[in-house]
Amino acid sequence: MANFEIVSFPFTSGGFPRDSVALNDWPVVYVLTGKRHAYVGESHRAMSRMAQHFQIQDRREKLRVARVIIDTEFNKSACHDLEAFLIKYIDGDEQFTLLNLNAGQTSYNYFNRDHYRSSHEAIFEALQQAGLFSGSIREIENSDLFKFSPYKQLTDVQTATVANVAEGLLADLGAGKPSLSVIEGAPGTGKTVVVITLMKLLRDIQSVVEGGEVLEEDIDGPYGDLFLSGFREALAHRRIGFVVPQQALRKTLAGVFRRSPALRGVEILTPWDVGKSDARWDLLIVDEAHRLSQYAAQSFGGLVADFRDITTRLFGAFDPDLTQLDWIRKQSDHQIVIIDGGQSVLPADLPSASIAQLSAEAATASRRYRLESQLRVLAGGDYVEYIRDAVSGVLEHPREFEGYDLRFYDDPSTMHAAIRQQNEKLGLSRMLAGFAWPHLSKRATDSHIDDITIGDFSIQWNRKMKDWVNSSDSINEAGSIYTIQGYDLNVAGVIIGPDLTYRDGKVLLDSANYFDPRGNQRNNNLRKITYTDADIQRFVENIYTVLLTRGIRGTYIHVVDPALREYLRPFFPPANV
Repeated sequence: MANFEIVSFPFTSGGFPRDSVALNDWPVVYVLTGKRHAYVGESHRAMSRMAQHFQIQDRREKLRVARVIIDTEFNKSACHDLEAFLIKYIDGDEQFTLLNLNAGQTSYNYFNRDHYRSSHEAIFEALQQAGLFSGSIREIENSDLFKFSPYKQLTDVQTATVANVAEGLLADLGAGKPSLSVIEGAPGTGKTVVVITLMKLLRDIQSVVEGGEVLEEDIDGPYGDLFLSGFREALAHRRIGFVVPQQALRKTLAGVFRRSPALRGVEILTPWDVGKSDARWDLLIVDEAHRLSQYAAQSFGGLVADFRDITTRLFGAFDPDLTQLDWIRKQSDHQIVIIDGGQSVLPADLPSASIAQLSAEAATASRRYRLESQLRVLAGGDYVEYIRDAVSGVLEHPREFEGYDLRFYDDPSTMHAAIRQQNEKLGLSRMLAGFAWPHLSKRATDSHIDDITIGDFSIQWNRKMKDWVNSSDSINEAGSIYTIQGYDLNVAGVIIGPDLTYRDGKVLLDSANYFDPRGNQRNNNLRKITYTDADIQRFVENIYTVLLTRGIRGTYIHVVDPALREYLRPFFPPANV
């Protein structure tokens, strides 16, 4: 299918070709662009819709050219699908800021969908030639803007979760009572995308109730009722903050938020920002809440005193059992918390008892939501559990994951070469490793040292903490849990280091080969807590589960400990080298 044509004309009051039959009585998709802004829509009465857009001052001032995609085979469903495709890729590219409120509609199937979708790439290329895209489809898909886009197409379950959380929040705001909502999910279930979509939805509702102009199509879709009078007023002039505990992810999301008019003004906060603030929030949304900290040794010595001071100021007296989650709840009336206890990776992370209590409290109030479907790795939903069982030593039977590039390497050098090849082919392919080697090269005097050496193979740890995945040298380095948690790769090459061994039929921690000073912390003297080998091993297993579930298209594995390598070998396909 390549029978489309693109008609262009000025987006002015006199620029619309009103005599065109196709533009007045046929389903089409249109793209309005200005110097820095764009809007994508669909209509069977395009000229009438253009006139409506022109009546909105913001669009009249920011948009200059209209391009209408016409095809004699188009129907309403095909137009919805193409509209959503273009919204997704224009937002993922860096050239334009989208003015759309929603992501379009494409989650449903329709007759001959594959036939219509076969033309999407050709339409993309035609628009690219017209200057609407600066990157290729592959380049856009590999970008953080694309992966964390608030215009991401959600599954039915994700969409329902966003709608239910927002509806519950608006009801609680209207009733004037505090609330807690919890969204749970394993790695790759789309928790961060759900919460970004939710944040944009809440900001869009705020914009409407505070005087923003919109058309009916702007609020068409699964969240339309939330824009109606009676709901939306509850959000007027509310202070909303977005808390991200992880440094690397926080910087990435700040860049994504700057690209969206709705999200640009959102406060992206550390837990420390929340604790130190003299003002409170109406709502705090917390991503990766399992990475919030309890009272324990921190990455910088002065933070221990800050922790004590914040807790004392907020609660009137110091209690060592209070956590950063308690700060957040004290500093806000409403909280939406995204959590996965299986991704806690440090003894200082939020205690498992706190996570369980949080989940139970939300469930009692019917505000607990669970995401189940695996949306990252193409291996499907069973893959994450398979990996978790493998690294904990309870896997009994091998299984195949059709369509997923899973390989087991005896030589890390060969694996790194394969990762380089995939990076040339697909982009966004990187080496990762457990913290089984000290990070010596981070010291200026030792910046030339290779941190990880296995036989003839050697590699440095990541030189950057923030946005390491996209740094120019990352293909030559190994990323740690601190640089990759929360991110996707196309293919991940994972080194399971000598911190995990296999003895007497069990996977065991070798603490002498675990070099994360905060991860291998046995005594929390501040809270008088002692961690056993079994406790630390659980965190290490969580780390490897995270590393081994980053790859969308594939995961390559090398195991250092010989006995563990032989135990795991039957469960993973050998690399064909």
